[in-house]
Amino acid sequence: MKAVTAFFLVLCYLAVNHAWNCKESPRLNNALQIDAGQGKVVAIDRSYYMYFLMGSRWYRMSTLKFKHATVGPAGLWAASTRNRVYKSVGGQLRPASGLSMQQLDAGGDDQVVGVASNSRTYCLTRSRASSYYGVGTLSWSYLSRVLRYYSCGLNYGCWGVDSSYRVMVTQVMNPASCAATRWAYVSGPKMRMVEVGTYGRVFAVSITGLLYERVGISSSRRMGTAWRQVPMCSTVRHVSYDLRQLWVVTNSGLIMRCTH
Repeated sequence: MKAVTAFFLVLCYLAVNHAWNCKESPRLNNALQIDAGQGKVVAIDRSYYMYFLMGSRWYRMSTLKFKHATVGPAGLWAASTRNRVYKSVGGQLRPASGLSMQQLDAGGDDQVVGVASNSRTYCLTRSRASSYYGVGTLSWSYLSRVLRYYSCGLNYGCWGVDSSYRVMVTQVMNPASCAATRWAYVSGPKMRMVEVGTYGRVFAVSITGLLYERVGISSSRRMGTAWRQVPMCSTVRHVSYDLRQLWVVTNSGLIMRCTH
């Protein structure tokens, strides 16, 4: 059934006339979440196993179960199904003592941000994130925000989705201190999640499964000017962007890789 679904999706994308050229990525059945950064790609499937993409194959990283994984300038981090934080150290996933997190993002300027189970947001400074080697307790800084999802890039600050599915952006994030300032709401559709590419392109998935890109982002207008829908042939669960490649997880569990 998955093969048939993928076949019809490919035909659909060939027929759709838009800027993105999408095709199925190397097959990983029943994907839930994906993250790309620094040329690396990780994904979680519906059995909550984490995979790493090497060439044309996905490799399972551990027998442990995870709900969210992230990779970027700060390394590879993951939140387990029990909300425990892990970091990849020397190719092994090492647990960290300290606060529990349900979602993490390592795409910023070497800092790591996270959302706890109570939706409070936290940050690991650049020095704390880089120096952690699998031993000791992580010391998180509270960011004074309640969000469902949080993502950062090297450029143009960090973006998040609050409890009412509204998008927020902070235009300043200091990786050395985790000081986040100049928060603002971004008008538009209600979003389930928002992801910032390492170098600043922003994509979001609406609560109805539609995919959007935020356009008009620049150094002088960091929140951009408008949301532009990216036509897709299936409703979307999750999205990530890195090195001009858009990685999309459909609600049916297929992973699409789009270029333009």
